[in-house]
Amino acid sequence: MPSAASRPLGKGVPRLMSSMEATAPPVMTIAEVAEYLRIPRGSVYKLAQRGRIPCQKVGRHWRFRRESLDRWLESNEGPPPATTHRQGPDVHQRED
Repeated sequence: MPSAASRPLGKGVPRLMSSMEATAPPVMTIAEVAEYLRIPRGSVYKLAQRGRIPCQKVGRHWRFRRESLDRWLESNEGPPPATTHRQGPDVHQRED
């Protein structure tokens, strides 16, 4: 299996490893996860509180295992969810 640094992103575009990915500790805090995932800290809190991201609460503090996050990211890869378009009246409908 290719490493995170060489895993393709999209159509053969290599994925570059950020400095955080190269040095991320095995157990991370909210701030470290936010940097690792490149999302706001508030988003990490919401994901954790809603049980949408693998984590544990240690006392009052959230902790995240890098290995679990990497598996979670890989299991959530795929095309973006389909958008729902509002449908207007059926143009082929017969009017009597």
